[in-house]
Amino acid sequence: MDFEAMIDTLHTQGWCVWDDFLSVTEVDALYQCLPSEWSQAGIGRQDDHALLHTVRSDKIHWLSEDMGQPVRDYLEKMEMIRQAANRYLYLGLFEYEAHFAKYEPGDFYLKHRDSFRGRANRKLTTVFYLNPEDWQESDGGELVMYQDDDSYLTRLTPKGGRLVVFLSEDFPHEVLPANRQRFSIAGWFRLNGVSHGTLDIAL
Repeated sequence: MDFEAMIDTLHTQGWCVWDDFLSVTEVDALYQCLPSEWSQAGIGRQDDHALLHTVRSDKIHWLSEDMGQPVRDYLEKMEMIRQAANRYLYLGLFEYEAHFAKYEPGDFYLKHRDSFRGRANRKLTTVFYLNPEDWQESDGGELVMYQDDDSYLTRLTPKGGRLVVFLSEDFPHEVLPANRQRFSIAGWFRLNGVSHGTLDIAL
């Protein structure tokens, strides 16, 4: 797959899977950037943020350019996706936010949507995996996507180098319990929203 094929697939079905988005060497370089300190993941944003261990139990660390060249290279590729999506799909994507995610054995994230129509500004979701390419079904931690709240769509193994991209509002999804340590980068392309009466500002 390439960027053009990714855009075509997003246009026709709203989601796509790009295996070998990064090489084994690039995946390993990103893996070396994993932080030593993590925060318990929650749900909601700002005043509505809450820690609910019955909904999700993973830990996160937000990406920033000062985490090393591999992270900067990854963010540059995400910028290429943003520009392509705006140019050909007219999505009006404003900025990209992302975090490393760590799932210890037993960790999970129940079915949810990343954005609700008319209520949030996340438009396009990305998930990139940093796990070994020989990840087995018995290792768990698969991403399960749904066409709607009840209609099963696909089940994806979190093998290293795989990038999943989908429209945030359209596809409920869940992360099944992991049976071994599992790492990924979860990210969202956002529209330019209004917070506390002012427009978001890209930093």
